[in-house]
Amino acid sequence: MQVLQELAAKNGPLCVGLDTDPSYIPENIVKQYESAPAAVLEYNKQIINRVAADKTACCFKVQIAYYEAMGLEGLKVYSQTLKLVRESGLIAISDIKRGDIGATSQAYARAHFTGDFETDIITINPYMGFDTLQPYTKYAEPENGGKGAFVLLCTSNPGMTDIEHQELKAGGLLLERVGDEIAHIGADFAKFYPEQTCGIYGAVVGATQVADARYLRDKYKDTFFLIPGYGAQGGDAAICKTLLEKAGGTVNSSRGILCAWKKNADLEGKIAAGTLTMDDIAGAAAKAAFDSKVDLTK
Repeated sequence: MQVLQELAAKNGPLCVGLDTDPSYIPENIVKQYESAPAAVLEYNKQIINRVAADKTACCFKVQIAYYEAMGLEGLKVYSQTLKLVRESGLIAISDIKRGDIGATSQAYARAHFTGDFETDIITINPYMGFDTLQPYTKYAEPENGGKGAFVLLCTSNPGMTDIEHQELKAGGLLLERVGDEIAHIGADFAKFYPEQTCGIYGAVVGATQVADARYLRDKYKDTFFLIPGYGAQGGDAAICKTLLEKAGGTVNSSRGILCAWKKNADLEGKIAAGTLTMDDIAGAAAKAAFDSKVDLTK
């Protein structure tokens, strides 16, 4: 997590979400490849290379569901995409939202912190209990790769109030109990990383939850945030900038970048004629990443 915090300070806080559904790529382009997953891989590759070269982002978040939906070939593309991100020098976040107990969590940790699906950081759902978090901490130790995780705290969806905002009998909100546990785990691992300025676990805090932004940023000042909801979900840069204070964070944009070609005025003629190229749509994505970085840092 410390490396990501440092990259965010250097390159800006943008996280490019590679939630790449084949439908986000023009049909005439998909048809040029042997399969839809092959087209997705090439699109991901071009975006990763351009964003890394432009230094417009600190990380990429790869949402596994989109790759699972493409079957076995999709999972191969998922694995290859993670490798491309890590080879680029930026951080790979695997958005897997696992949340299970005991040996099952141990298997998830092994699956995503080693082997074909190795990544730098994963997302975890803690709402089955805090024993679901512990199996991953082994991999946070320096000798086991120094891996990290973002724990769901205050998510960007409207239904988050159904559970995360519930009052506890002991007082306070359920999400606060989660935030306190994230901070506690970070404190336990301080012995491994005495120079760190954030914990091994970060928190997912949505940019759409306006009422929570200032409170959570002040309460968890040493926790690095993964901030979804910017752009397509309606979260604006002002809320993001609040959440980026203190320990900082990274702001995810997925569809706003992947589908930027649809709103690019320079491509209107090619869109109408059905002559868009992979270079065109990847270029539009790169420009959208640059514009997002400017929006978040100006």
